[in-house]
Amino acid sequence: MPHAKILLPAQCRAARGLINWSQGELADRAGVSRSTVKDFETERHALHHSTERLLIDAIEAGGVSLIKPDQAGGDEAGPGVRLKRPI
Repeated sequence: MPHAKILLPAQCRAARGLINWSQGELADRAGVSRSTVKDFETERHALHHSTERLLIDAIEAGGVSLIKPDQAGGDEAGPGVRLKRPI
């Protein structure tokens, strides 16, 4: 059974924008190559599950929450990103 994708390319781009990270900075923090981030965000290729998890962990550690469609609220709300509340 294939796993459900959690991170969408648009979410990845939006998350980087919220915290002002370049593709290279996200790649460094996630421990992947910049071309992996670039190719994913431009929908050139899909991510392996373990790579997706590395990107998600780095994004969340950077202060961004990923919003699933069922968490967004409203009938037309889709997936998104938001800044976490300061601790």
